[in-house]
Amino acid sequence: MGKIIRRILTIIPAVALQSLWLLLLMKWLTPYAPIIVSLLSVAAFFLVVFIIIKRDETAYKLLWLLVILSLPLVGALLYLLFGNKRTARPLKRRLQQVQKSCNPQPLPIKEAPFDGEKRMGQTVRWLEEKTQYPMCAVEQVRYYPLGDNMFPDMLADLKNARNSIYVEYFIIEPGHMWDAIVNELEVKMEQGVDVRVIYDDLGSISSFNFSNVRELKKKGIPCIPFNPFLALKGTANYRDHRKMLIIDNEVAYSGGINLSDRYINLEHPYGHWKDTGFRITGEPVKNFTHMFLTFWNAFSLEKEAGQLAMPTYPKRYPAPPHTFDGYVLSYYDSPLNHEATSNQLFIDLLSQSTDYAWFFTPYLMLGDDLMDAMISAAQRGVDVRIIMPGIPDKKLIFRMSRSFYQVLLTGGIKIYEYTPGFVHAKSFVSDDKVATIGTVNLDYRSLFLHFENNSFFYRSSIIAAIKDDFIATQAKCKEVKPYDMKHYSRRWVVDGVLRIFAPLC
Repeated sequence: MGKIIRRILTIIPAVALQSLWLLLLMKWLTPYAPIIVSLLSVAAFFLVVFIIIKRDETAYKLLWLLVILSLPLVGALLYLLFGNKRTARPLKRRLQQVQKSCNPQPLPIKEAPFDGEKRMGQTVRWLEEKTQYPMCAVEQVRYYPLGDNMFPDMLADLKNARNSIYVEYFIIEPGHMWDAIVNELEVKMEQGVDVRVIYDDLGSISSFNFSNVRELKKKGIPCIPFNPFLALKGTANYRDHRKMLIIDNEVAYSGGINLSDRYINLEHPYGHWKDTGFRITGEPVKNFTHMFLTFWNAFSLEKEAGQLAMPTYPKRYPAPPHTFDGYVLSYYDSPLNHEATSNQLFIDLLSQSTDYAWFFTPYLMLGDDLMDAMISAAQRGVDVRIIMPGIPDKKLIFRMSRSFYQVLLTGGIKIYEYTPGFVHAKSFVSDDKVATIGTVNLDYRSLFLHFENNSFFYRSSIIAAIKDDFIATQAKCKEVKPYDMKHYSRRWVVDGVLRIFAPLC
């Protein structure tokens, strides 16, 4: 709490100066109020037209239209500051400079080896072209149904690091987990290993700040915050929600697990913490290395030496038989794109599902297109299920998630709540042939506003592991039933209001 208070105190002077400037401006302009009101009304009209024709999520547009039409001046200012992706231009310019230096070449898109599954081949080619990351053969992948299982392997791989260790997480919190990792990082720095750390400043605002960064730098470990939250600005909405540990460009860990003791069940603020992750080796790790170094070069003062090349695999298909375990395409989402990649991927995969489509997610605040895709799949006979937390970490967000339950349940989707505690896993599995696992929640922030990383697996052993884990977890859940419509009439207004404001949460 002390860290949050200190950060707020640093923001107050900037907000106070802005408020004082607005008050003085209003005082000077009072004689011209009628003219100003007329001009602002015209500007608000054109802003409303712009929002209507803009390609964006419907629920998000409706929210801002409601705000602007209710409070034209305040609503327009808020939209221009926080609702319009043009405010992300400072982040976009930095990333574009790095991407230009990569000198990217067109990916060697070939006929994908999908046993005649032309539709799936189209999905993969679209995803490669959209993200500029290639699908490649899996050599070895290991699935972890809990952070408790993953942490010992992370430490073992850190001990064996020879060349580089790259750490990027949304939340870092000192404790047993982080301290043990730092001990290994310090040893490796002394051995000449290239160690670097990126954390999200707002995500870690209550647990990790500039004093912690100074401690790392005293140990010789370079560490940078993503998008420091030092004042109210248009880029504050865009957070680095990615989670990855990359060792020697040969081993990568990812999933929902942050670097904090609750993620390995050493602390239990919300009951048992159910999370998932994976470890992958070989060629697919190059995608993770490139993702990390792209951010490092964009947001650090210490750039990677030499040209940062995009990963390409001209001989991706097939891998040697003794190491082959299906395929994976690891990529990252960016709010700077016009099209939300993971949101569109889920919609696309749901349209191809024939037997089942199961989701782990801690939050459930869907855009209309993804919600319609789930309901359409369920209504044509696909078994669509969602596992949610039984104990919330944020009560208001949990209540907002529940405001989506009734329409999904009446549409034929089954929802389960994990009674032992909190579900933080972010996974999707369908038809025993495709799965995704990464950092993407089924809420507006993850799908549209955050930088995320996700891995799409095809015909890999990890798919069966995710399915088995889903079944085992569901056995510890309580199924949610549709509300009786007579009693639901008492709460549907509240649910409707919460769903309107869900894009802000």
